[in-house]
Amino acid sequence: MHEIFSQLAGLLTHLGEKPILVIPLLGGEIRVDWMTILMSWTVMTIIIVIALFLRRSLRQPVEEKPTRVQATLDALIDLLQGQLSSNFSSEELARMMFPFVSTLFLYVLVSNWIGIVPYLTSPTQDLNVTFGLALLVFFLSHWLAMRKKGIRRYLRGFAEPYAFMVPINLVGELAKPLSHAFRLFGNVLAGSILTTVVMAKIFPLAVPAGLNIIFGLFFGGIQGFVFAILAVAYINVAVES
Repeated sequence: MHEIFSQLAGLLTHLGEKPILVIPLLGGEIRVDWMTILMSWTVMTIIIVIALFLRRSLRQPVEEKPTRVQATLDALIDLLQGQLSSNFSSEELARMMFPFVSTLFLYVLVSNWIGIVPYLTSPTQDLNVTFGLALLVFFLSHWLAMRKKGIRRYLRGFAEPYAFMVPINLVGELAKPLSHAFRLFGNVLAGSILTTVVMAKIFPLAVPAGLNIIFGLFFGGIQGFVFAILAVAYINVAVES
């Protein structure tokens, strides 16, 4: 038993450490977090495989009675549309952005859930991943705003309601991807740290497994939904304001 606790305590010593691949290049070096890249590709592979399986299950004549898979998929899509698309201020924008926002939600959701599997880590525990997703939402929202409003009206929006508000408005816009990224990263990483600490110091057996499931499934689902809702809000404000 003492040996088990010693091994578990070692987890705290190496908490936060990552396997980094160092690639020498032109007198310098490039550091690559290969585990995060591997987990990100694993998540994408899982989503693609499930999508292909569901698509294959939907190949039937329209007049036939829907299968269980089709009925379940229709219900899930209706649920996502009701929760995500309803927050857009126009049906046109909701219809155009639903594939993007729902894909973003599914990617974050599966990324959070994959951390439940032993020896696997959630890609969203890496700030580079969450910040990359946040920047994707940031640039997309401003590109859509420029396309709808035009360059002049888009730039004039930073001077509203008064011209001296330009620096404040710019700082506010730049803060959006930062808060968007850190919120997801912090919550997912905090769940992992809490589970590790409890396993090493308090209850080394059953309780950490339960905490891992709670943080992975329940809170992971909530964080995925919150990330998607914030993406909807940022896009909606940028385009429709």
